[in-house]
Amino acid sequence: MSIEINESIREGVEILSLKGRLTAGESNAIREKVDQAIAAGHFNMIFDLSQVEYVDSTGLGGMVICYTSLKRHGGMLKLVNPNKRNVELLALTKLHTIFEVFPEVQDAVNSFFPGREIKRFDILAFVKAQENED
Repeated sequence: MSIEINESIREGVEILSLKGRLTAGESNAIREKVDQAIAAGHFNMIFDLSQVEYVDSTGLGGMVICYTSLKRHGGMLKLVNPNKRNVELLALTKLHTIFEVFPEVQDAVNSFFPGREIKRFDILAFVKAQENED
């Protein structure tokens, strides 16, 4: 299954809602979307991962490349609502220290605006709670 990418903009922040599997062949598609956004002057971006079933190492590497590209242009990439497996992958690779993760898109959008109230995703508490359920 290929990745589906739906684009939207909320308060000037580009949101890519991803659906499917983010694997070797699919990471190029998100990188192209990020490059297009940068060319259009959109440097702040959110990846909504709520419908991403699986991320492999190449997909994760693609997300890091996107993060680096946006940061180089003065922007930022933030993640929203990863599933249990993807949260564990972020924790295992320690990428939760690089990516800001949020439970809802609006929280991620708010994080781009100083002074707005935001609710951050507590990745370590999430992993610990999942361990207790298993």
